[in-house]
Amino acid sequence: MADPTNHNQAGEVAPSTVDKQAPSVAEEHAPSTDSPEATDLPTANAPDPKAANSEDSPKAAKPTAVPPKREKPAAAAKAATGEKPAAGEATEEKPAAAKAAKKEKAPSVEDKPFVEFIEQDYLPALQKAIAQKGVQDLQVSFAKQKMPITGFESTEECWQIIGSWSEIGKRQFNLYFPDEDIQGKKGFSCNEGKKPSTLESFLIDERKITLDLLVYGLVQRLDGQKWLGRN
Repeated sequence: MADPTNHNQAGEVAPSTVDKQAPSVAEEHAPSTDSPEATDLPTANAPDPKAANSEDSPKAAKPTAVPPKREKPAAAAKAATGEKPAAGEATEEKPAAAKAAKKEKAPSVEDKPFVEFIEQDYLPALQKAIAQKGVQDLQVSFAKQKMPITGFESTEECWQIIGSWSEIGKRQFNLYFPDEDIQGKKGFSCNEGKKPSTLESFLIDERKITLDLLVYGLVQRLDGQKWLGRN
């Protein structure tokens, strides 16, 4: 016969062994109160992470907009046509002052056509220079004809400057341009009432002939002949 003391009174349920173990298990896994630990539970003061990262949130940090790179005029033009700029090509227009400084140099009088240069520039400058040396009755002409030198009668015609005056006797000089170019070969002859017999080279050592040099060279040659001034 079973011992009645080993059973609970009628109608009472014996406590489960799980219920007996629950308090000790809960205490074993309960967080320590010595140091705070973060939990997944939201609090009244903590912001919702999803709300903080939302683009609609006024307090959410938005990336700073980077202004688009401004294309330079030349680069933009080439981009519009699909043409690629050449390597090292300047894409910026140079200032107007720089362009003005690099304008092409105005052509000099020596760059004129040969006949135009002689008639418009050389003859007037030569007459003025010789007149300043005291010659008042100088006659100057420009013509294409044979050289009036003994032994040169069979040569072809060439352009010549012929100058003459009769202050003391009859003086005449000829300046020859066989190449029809002031930078080419040049010759000189002079005489006093007789046919010249010598053809001289003229300004053969100069690298570049200019208007002033042509005038100076001929005046010096006539002065060396003692035809100018008080000679």
